[in-house]
Amino acid sequence: MTAIKQGDTVCIHYTGTLQDGNVFDSSQGRDPLEFEVGSGQIIPGLDSAMPGLVAGDKKRVEIACVDAYGPINPEMRQSIPREGIPDDIPLEPGTQLQMQTPEGHALPVTVVEADEVTVTLDANHPLAGRDLIFEIEVVSVN
Repeated sequence: MTAIKQGDTVCIHYTGTLQDGNVFDSSQGRDPLEFEVGSGQIIPGLDSAMPGLVAGDKKRVEIACVDAYGPINPEMRQSIPREGIPDDIPLEPGTQLQMQTPEGHALPVTVVEADEVTVTLDANHPLAGRDLIFEIEVVSVN
C-alpha cells in the first residue's frame, strides 16, 4: 500500500466533534471527502495528519483552534444600527445571515445580540476558537 504524501488525492470518511462530544459535521451517509493533501483545501491540522497514512487506516486527530478555524477575532464582531435591517429579517441570537462586503462578496454572519437600537453580528467562522476532534478513515489514495 502506498503511504499518503503531499500532492496525493485522498478520500476520507470523517466525523468531527467538539471537546464536549457534540458532532458538528460528518461524512456518514454521504460520499467521502476528497481533497489534495497539502493544497489548503481543508483545515491545516487535518491536512497535516494525512502524510504516512494508507488506505484503510483509521485515526483520531485532535486539532487546536489555531490549526482549525483560528482563534476568535474580536474585530470580526460589529454592532450596526437595527434601523438598517429590514423588519422581516429574523434577529434572534444564533441566527445565521448573509451580508455583502463592499467588494460584493458574500459574508456569512451570526446574530450575537439584538435590541431596539443595535444588532451585533459576528463574522468569525462558527467553529473559530474551538478545538476540534476528527475520527477519520482513509478510503482511498491516488
